[in-house]
Amino acid sequence: MQQLRRLGTGIGWRPEIAEAVERMPGIDWVEAVAENVCPGHVPESLLRLRERGVTVVPHGVSLGLGGADRPDESRLTALAERAEALGSPLVTEHIAFVRAGGPLTASPLLEAGHLLPVPRTRDALDVLCANVRAAQAALPVPLAVENIAALISWPGEEMTEGQFLYDLADRTGVHLLIDVANLHTNHVNRGEDPSKALDELPVEAIAYVHVAGGFERDGVWHDSHAHPVPEPVLGILADLASRVAPPGVLLERDENFPEPAELERELAAIRRTVTRARARATVGAGTRGGVAYAPTPPKAITGDGVVPDAGTAGRPEHAAAAPVEAQTGAEDAARQRLALAQAALLSALVAGTPAPEGFDRVRLGVQARALAAKRADVVAKVAPELPEILAEVYRPAFLAYAQGHPMSGGYRRDALDFAEHLLLAGLPESAETRLLREWWLERSGPAPLSRRPGARLARATRRVLLGR
Repeated sequence: MQQLRRLGTGIGWRPEIAEAVERMPGIDWVEAVAENVCPGHVPESLLRLRERGVTVVPHGVSLGLGGADRPDESRLTALAERAEALGSPLVTEHIAFVRAGGPLTASPLLEAGHLLPVPRTRDALDVLCANVRAAQAALPVPLAVENIAALISWPGEEMTEGQFLYDLADRTGVHLLIDVANLHTNHVNRGEDPSKALDELPVEAIAYVHVAGGFERDGVWHDSHAHPVPEPVLGILADLASRVAPPGVLLERDENFPEPAELERELAAIRRTVTRARARATVGAGTRGGVAYAPTPPKAITGDGVVPDAGTAGRPEHAAAAPVEAQTGAEDAARQRLALAQAALLSALVAGTPAPEGFDRVRLGVQARALAAKRADVVAKVAPELPEILAEVYRPAFLAYAQGHPMSGGYRRDALDFAEHLLLAGLPESAETRLLREWWLERSGPAPLSRRPGARLARATRRVLLGR
């Protein structure tokens, strides 16, 4: 595994706080959402930070490495271009799936609009490892992948999160981005012990650490990235830092931004937490940084430095390599099984189909509402005119629309489809309706015409009707 440079303390760069980030003292590096950076038009703020020696890391959110399909080559190329444009030492993505359906299931392709957990099964691990290797081969710099937060659990899982991440790193050499806020989320929502997960992790594979806030509602923790970092998350950070000096720690905040002074106080608390935990670890204190979670005894290490794991003993990757044809056939079969499972789950979440067997229907409802709310928030950002035109009607109208209209073409397409839906529903004529119609007509064309006569006729008919 390639050794990565130490990053220090950083913060998630967002356009809304760009100026404040540039003025913050002690910022060693920043992380930018890869999909929001255009290689030919890098924001001036990021260029100024780079000129000062601040490292910039692109953080992808749409690759879907945990999905059943092989990584999309155009998305990999785009991620590689951003790494080169920013002069980054590594790029990061998520252990998640973000779309399902399509050719593998002979069903419509559905977009989640958010990160969804992969099942911790052998099939999912085999597919994830193959996808990670493909991404590593396509990227000019090392890749690190992040554990995600989850509101739901897959039935029939075969590994803990720590075992799943250990095997992934062991088989691919990929680095890990450990989000301690997500470990806390999974502690509240799935009853998983963060300390046990840290016990099972290959800490030497950690590239850096995320710290973020959230909130609890009705016994469910929502990883919002819009609230202050709570003490339990700092406790898990201390637990991790008592085991290993994290190469980098980053504060994430995506919305509801406080005053810069508040962000600086959170960064100071993060630095303090790591420094104190490392100091206690150095003198041999056994408190694991004062964390509130009971630690699990560490795994034994064999003479060759390998952590024994009953779940991996005797696996094909630890024995003689199987013939290429057999490996390919097994991978294809695993992709097929995973594709069917992920398509069934995503369809239940965004298209209202029945819940797959074994899932908690109440939690599926919570996840479905969270996806719709996230979708409404992002559409409001990419098309801010819609909430301006519709005012207080926007959010309830969009949530009602989302229940029966899955996203299939990205957020900008989603905004256009939502506006078209409202107009075709026969809104009463008003100043708002006229503004909405003008907005839709201005942005819905010109576009490449379909080769199918029926689709061309339908598009022309809609434009005529909406133009009235």
